[in-house]
Amino acid sequence: MDNKGKKCPVCGAMIKGRSDKKFCSIKCKSIDQYENRQKTEAFYLKVDRQLKINRKLLKRYNKSGYTTVRTALLRSAGFNPKFFTHYWKTKKGDLYLFCYDYGFLQLEKDTKSKILIVQWQDYMGSV
Repeated sequence: MDNKGKKCPVCGAMIKGRSDKKFCSIKCKSIDQYENRQKTEAFYLKVDRQLKINRKLLKRYNKSGYTTVRTALLRSAGFNPKFFTHYWKTKKGDLYLFCYDYGFLQLEKDTKSKILIVQWQDYMGSV
């Protein structure tokens, strides 16, 4: 079985050998794996950075342990509510999203978007 007409995705050279071979050499295979790992690491670092920013902002604005802040204020400081580590649902059905030990609940009050910030409590259960 031959790789007639099949080219290496890294360097474009013709691939010789087994029909299921994907790269022309071990070097090209290694380059491909390294590039994919770099992309994965970049994504991980982006998510981790945003989680840390979110936690830092929630901690900064949570002066009393239970604080309401305008959503626009948090967002302008770099907060992104799409990034969170876990959630807690109350008996009433409210869903608090947490960035480690600080959580938030998105509220709509009088057509104004606000965020209620809380700190994780023992009664909320284990993560």
